[in-house]
Amino acid sequence: MVFSSSVFLFLFLPAVWILYTLIPKRYIIAKNVVLGISSVIFYAFGEPVYIILMFASILFNYVAAVLIDRSSEKMKNIICALDVAANLLMLGVYKYSPWIVSMINQTFDTAFHVPAFTIPVGISFYTFQILSYVVDVRQGKTAVQKNIFNLLLYIAFFPQLIAGPIVRYIDIQNQIENRTVTAEGTAHGIRRFISGLAKKILISNTAAIIADAAFAGEGISTLFAWAGAVCYCIQLYFDFSGYSDMAIGLAAIFGFTICENFNYPYSAVSVRDFWKRWHISLTTWFREYVYFALGGNRRGKVRTILNRVFVFFLTGLWHGANFTFVIWGLWHGLLMMFEQLVHFDKLTEKRALRPLTGIYTLLAVCLGFVVFRAPDMSSAMAYIGRMFAFTGNGADALIYFSPYVCLILLLGAVLSFPVLPTCRKLLGNHPKAAKTFEMAGYILALPVLMLCIMQLASSTFNPFIYYNF
Repeated sequence: MVFSSSVFLFLFLPAVWILYTLIPKRYIIAKNVVLGISSVIFYAFGEPVYIILMFASILFNYVAAVLIDRSSEKMKNIICALDVAANLLMLGVYKYSPWIVSMINQTFDTAFHVPAFTIPVGISFYTFQILSYVVDVRQGKTAVQKNIFNLLLYIAFFPQLIAGPIVRYIDIQNQIENRTVTAEGTAHGIRRFISGLAKKILISNTAAIIADAAFAGEGISTLFAWAGAVCYCIQLYFDFSGYSDMAIGLAAIFGFTICENFNYPYSAVSVRDFWKRWHISLTTWFREYVYFALGGNRRGKVRTILNRVFVFFLTGLWHGANFTFVIWGLWHGLLMMFEQLVHFDKLTEKRALRPLTGIYTLLAVCLGFVVFRAPDMSSAMAYIGRMFAFTGNGADALIYFSPYVCLILLLGAVLSFPVLPTCRKLLGNHPKAAKTFEMAGYILALPVLMLCIMQLASSTFNPFIYYNF
């Protein structure tokens, strides 16, 4: 089930919210049962078979965490290691085994059967989420959850089940058993949800038209190549940050506060700064559970650089079974290494140089996303070649830029930067103006929602990009 679908917007969500709201506040267990069952239905709607896999994962990790809690120090390490290995093996089998077998066949001219797995939706997200819980139990950062239904709700909570954010159990454990739904929180959640819906339906889907046409074309002009690359950057950001906004908004409607996942990454002044702002929950996960485990920056400069490159290799691989994802991850890892070697942070501290470092960052990110979007490396290199070939008159691109498309893309470009937070900050010393500004946001939410619904009614099915990961 997709957030931006009629079934979710007009049937599933209203039914769950009404049922949840009718239960008195003091019956938190009953409210959790409603959310748990609803989350299972939500997942089973699109993955009726793989719901069993998710149940098995939850049960396996529940038992592992309980055993860790009851075991000696030596056994804790053994059980935790086996649990991590089992989870990664499950992820590897379903997500990477067809790719690996295909590579073996091509490399050694063998004819092994290539598994025909379809990747279970959300498996990368809920596997990392449950791994963080087990490791935190082992490290004593959180108490073991002995109520398996509460653990199921933590993993399967439908707002963030399919595409994150990756929520750590330590950040949400108290909310599972003690939370309050307020009118203000609900209103804020609804507005946040509508904001995310608009990002996806109005901006991302519009940018996707140009991006898809450019990446599917042959012999395109340099202007069209750049237009496609920039539009893909807009598409990807508003698609994924839109999903995150919708997830955060939905969670708020039910009384939960979950982590932010984006902080205007295109305003970054270095690649390092970009990764502090892009997919924050994934970056945090790799930092906490991989980078620090490798020694972080505590074992010398060379080891720190190697650790970062390895983490970005894994970050790319996490996105999918394709060399383009691996190269994309290594590209960012190498850029981080370059920035550390030349002390790039000192340049970003100089206000006069920030526009230049910002342009460098945008260009590096844009080229990386071309590789990320391409089906293979040869296609990626060919596309980048078109970007710098300076050929064609651009007529192939101009046919896509109607006044409406230009307006939407301009809006997307502006909203990619912290314009709204800056306005709120400027109005901070003027309470009446700040209140008017906030009220305007709530008032605009309704016509924006109507516009999204009209767009949904006239468009074809278009799921979120990160459903594929």
